[in-house]
Amino acid sequence: MTASLAPPHLFSIMLARVQAAAAAVLGPQAALTRIVVEPPRDASHGDMATNAAMVLAKDAGMKPRELADKLAAALAGDSLVEKVDVAGPGFINLTLKAHVWGDALRAVLEQGASYGRSNIGGGHRVNVEYVSANPTGPLHVGHGRGAVFGDALASLLACAGFAVTREYYINDAGAQVDVLARSAYLRYREARGETIGEIPEGLYPGDYLIECGQELASDYGDKLLELAEAEWLPIVRRRAIDMMMAEIRNDLAALRIVPDVFYSERSLIEGEEHDPFAPTHHDARFEATHPNAAVRPTDVVAATIADLRAMGHVYEGRLPPPKSGNLEDWEDREQTLFRSTEFGDDVDRPLLKSDGSYTYFATDIAYHKSKFDRGFTDMIDVWGADHGGYIKRMQAAVKAVSDGKATLDVKLVQLVRLLRAGEPVKMSKRAGSYVTLREVVDEVGRSAVRFDMLYRKNDAVLDFDLAKVIEASRDNPVFYVQYGHARGYSIFRTAKAELGDALPETPAARLALLKEAAVDRLTDPGELSILRKLALYPRLIEAAASAHEPHRVAFYLYELASEFHGQWSRGKDSSHLRFIIQDDRQLTLARLALVQGIVTVLASGLALLGVDAPDEMR
Repeated sequence: MTASLAPPHLFSIMLARVQAAAAAVLGPQAALTRIVVEPPRDASHGDMATNAAMVLAKDAGMKPRELADKLAAALAGDSLVEKVDVAGPGFINLTLKAHVWGDALRAVLEQGASYGRSNIGGGHRVNVEYVSANPTGPLHVGHGRGAVFGDALASLLACAGFAVTREYYINDAGAQVDVLARSAYLRYREARGETIGEIPEGLYPGDYLIECGQELASDYGDKLLELAEAEWLPIVRRRAIDMMMAEIRNDLAALRIVPDVFYSERSLIEGEEHDPFAPTHHDARFEATHPNAAVRPTDVVAATIADLRAMGHVYEGRLPPPKSGNLEDWEDREQTLFRSTEFGDDVDRPLLKSDGSYTYFATDIAYHKSKFDRGFTDMIDVWGADHGGYIKRMQAAVKAVSDGKATLDVKLVQLVRLLRAGEPVKMSKRAGSYVTLREVVDEVGRSAVRFDMLYRKNDAVLDFDLAKVIEASRDNPVFYVQYGHARGYSIFRTAKAELGDALPETPAARLALLKEAAVDRLTDPGELSILRKLALYPRLIEAAASAHEPHRVAFYLYELASEFHGQWSRGKDSSHLRFIIQDDRQLTLARLALVQGIVTVLASGLALLGVDAPDEMR
């Protein structure tokens, strides 16, 4: 189902009604887009709250409380509103009529897997770049957190109606890949029978390059030994990068992460013919409408610097010593500088090193310009927490190369502390200095990795305990949510056993019956609370997408599952609250309809996060 077909949800319906009331009171010229309708902070205040009086009072020439009273009077006659209260300086709290919640459940049953989809993105194109790890070794757990966060954010934006491109920037230029090549060459010499001893300091010591050395030995025999470094280095570098990227792709696939675009840094400097990843380099959707998009100069970085110079954003000059007194990276020389201070940065930034090669920043500018040239005015980069000092300069660069038309939102992902039953996990022999992401996924499973990494805000340090994430307890969020989904299907199986032919065998036939259930019978406070939670889901998706915060979905799912488990437990203590009432078929079907709504939303949210929704858990 496309975002444009997404029907309005309860919060958007009420927003439209509040806007209509404001227009009736103040006239159609009122700034209606500033109005927000959201759940109140305190549930005792009602079902929804709006800031309409607070944001419109100044333009209306009224005190907020005075305007709130007028809006409350206009809303009191609304067919969905039971009660209107004005609180504090002018907040308006709405209590909705009881039938609204049954209607919200019917919307879940009617829309099924599409429930929660939105059109707020309007098909706008967004580039989400994440992982982008140097291809010098296997992914570690920290990379995994960025990968999971970026992938979930991309799915969330797509659900909200944005046209999302998932991108991986391959850092295959610079000194680190030459170190990779020399490390692989050492393993090649080892494969040819040479005793290499301890890996020299400065090279990569992990066992993951042994296979690369063996492949080189098999393909080239002793030929590479006869070449000077300048000759064998590009050959070995290409092979090592190819193998590392193949492994990285496989590791990401184990988490069900498949980027749409792999973009080579080296291709920005040396051109497409030097890019081993060219088949997936470009965004096919953009090229379909921009047939000349792939036609570009060989050295894109030089072309980008030239463009910035022509716009007056590049000059030759000297940088003052840093105020911090740290002179380690400072050079007192004439340099090619980008005027990043004109775009919000603290100091201007060098584009060329003393040897004439490009700085990392220069290449990153060209890369982000390529995103803008491919049609992206909204860019989201997911970086590790140690890159926080790089944000201002990169945002300045995006403003410059796009003439202010594009924005860059950088999401920092904090460190992951890997534990086992509270104790730090030791390094992996295979990686040489850390535990690989694949080792963790293989041990605890994709769903545990993804959910636990999303059940914390991205900028908070995460303690990932290999023992706790597989516990069958409420303290393990992924288990608790998945068990909620499985419990729903367990209730369906029990209902089928007890009701026999009164409940259809197939899910489709069962759903058709439950759509006709008398959901107005759901009057218990626990049931009404769950109905309100289900009605909140579409707005939660929109808010999480707008804020670029997928952790909100994980939190919501845990809360929904908790309310479901709580209602089930109350039924154990009070038989009249059970989901299956033998002598009241109508009420049973209504409660089964509620269960269907719960499992539908749990499955939807888990799918957004890339987590399995099992029907059974043993």
